[in-house]
Amino acid sequence: MCVFQLFLASLAFVYFAKAFAGAYMKSSITQIERRFDIPSSLIGVIDGSFEMGNLLVIAFVSYFGAKLHRPRLIGIGCLIMAAGSFLVALPHFFQGLYKYETSMSHKAVVNSTETILPCLSNHSMTDADDTLDAETKLECEKAAGSPMWIYVFLGNILRGIGETPVMPLGISYLDDFSREENTPFYLACIHTVGILGPMFGFMLGSFLSKIYVDTGFVDLDTITITYKDSRWVGAWWLGFIVTGTVVLLSSIPFFFLPKSLPKQGQEQEQIQSKSTELVTKTEQEQFLPEETQEKPVKFQEMAKDFMPSLKRLFRNRIYSLIILTSLVAVNGFIGLITFKPKYIEQVYGQSATKAIFLIGMEQKLCNGHCFCSVKHWDPVCAYNGMTYASPCLAGCQTSTGMGKEMVFHNCTCINDAGPAANASAVLGQCPRKDDCDLKFKIYMALSVIGSFISACGGTPGYIVLLRSIQPDLKSLALGMQTLIVRTLGGIPPPIYFGALIDRTCLKWGTKHCGGRGACRLYNANAFRVTYLGMITGLYFLANTLWCYLYYSIVKRQKKIALKNQSKENGQESNAVTNGHANINIADVEDMGMECTI
Repeated sequence: MCVFQLFLASLAFVYFAKAFAGAYMKSSITQIERRFDIPSSLIGVIDGSFEMGNLLVIAFVSYFGAKLHRPRLIGIGCLIMAAGSFLVALPHFFQGLYKYETSMSHKAVVNSTETILPCLSNHSMTDADDTLDAETKLECEKAAGSPMWIYVFLGNILRGIGETPVMPLGISYLDDFSREENTPFYLACIHTVGILGPMFGFMLGSFLSKIYVDTGFVDLDTITITYKDSRWVGAWWLGFIVTGTVVLLSSIPFFFLPKSLPKQGQEQEQIQSKSTELVTKTEQEQFLPEETQEKPVKFQEMAKDFMPSLKRLFRNRIYSLIILTSLVAVNGFIGLITFKPKYIEQVYGQSATKAIFLIGMEQKLCNGHCFCSVKHWDPVCAYNGMTYASPCLAGCQTSTGMGKEMVFHNCTCINDAGPAANASAVLGQCPRKDDCDLKFKIYMALSVIGSFISACGGTPGYIVLLRSIQPDLKSLALGMQTLIVRTLGGIPPPIYFGALIDRTCLKWGTKHCGGRGACRLYNANAFRVTYLGMITGLYFLANTLWCYLYYSIVKRQKKIALKNQSKENGQESNAVTNGHANINIADVEDMGMECTI
């Protein structure tokens, strides 16, 4: 395998690895939110920290990296990315066992098959838990490991820093040493391999979300919740070890690649010239001083030309319009992908009628003798298909069984809710309605079609970007695009999407030390309107800008074609006349700074 093919395969594997790790991070958002008991707005900040890390170094890496050893910089970036993934998983080993919120002990009396009055078992866990003094709360939070989410935040920043060199330096290296007509094909190959990353990332996330977070450290028979419960936390940490290892392996080939390669199509010419000039070159090297050989580029020389290069770049109107369009599109995409698992779980997990009913059920007189807390979340499913926030709020008098098999009997509120043949309930929320399955399949089919249409524009978009700028600005242009899009399109969306989604919460969880924790249940209709409304608006604006970009490119091409025609006719200084109107060639100086698309 030639060196260029090795680079192509290595770059494709890196694209797969970083997409694999990024998709797994997105799939673990809900698990991390529950494990650290934090709201969606804060989880949005954690998710946006990847772009923050990118922001710190992207401009310098893109500009100075283009003049240094690009493959090695990509390899170093992969090492940093892997270290960040391992750091994200670190809190699991220091935080202690996960203690989920529950209103009961779920333990039966020894040598007895029945527990009396479960609705009275949480009378000591009333709303007085907010009376803890500040010092007691602080000690409790330290014991629970609440601030450990900071390690996830810092690890994600490292992932963002490490990912920085891959796209600008990898794509520019590829375009520099491949035939121009082959570049679209190579980009398509890289993105085809890369697009497998999200598929495997979400598959891994789905698999690990069904494995309990403390598997191997606790007796699973004592766990009273299942993976369908909103308090369940999967083995999120294990996925970051897996993705970090894959990224680490992807770094190895880049340390063995050269700084530059011969342009494709010039290899045979170089081989022939070497065979005829070998002796001459050998003799010449004996007499040439070392000063005449290639000198390393000085940092001062590179820094001096940085600001003029930026001015040249942003005077290119096509490039600026591409940046603006990408910025709006990425805002919609990041918001879509960050909270998509939560959207599917909440909107297609249970009906809105049930959700609203169970909140209002804290107010019924049927369980007034139970001294129930309205803050705790321990849902049970009644045999009439209704979900209640806890056995206490359902007015259950007795229970049998242990763990996940516990069944509650003589629940007074179930009879009040309507005619029922059995006033019993089991642990967990009731399953969704049958019509949700059909709606979910339609939603996923539309998502696949939309993703396919969106992906079709990926390679053409790269080609337009590469062909609209001067060759020496390619790395800087790709880097600045990444910088701006990641800063304004990657950091804000998870934060403002999360803040808006928090406004649709119906039932907040309670932290171990008191205070509001993560949201347990959302208003499905409000969630749907907020989530899809924001995405639809952003994508509509992005498509409008794409149409304007296409119009600008066509207009630019016509001007360039007319300019070339007038040159051929020897009429550069005059307006081109077609017998009907005068067409004025404007912005000639600006066009000279842009390359033909």
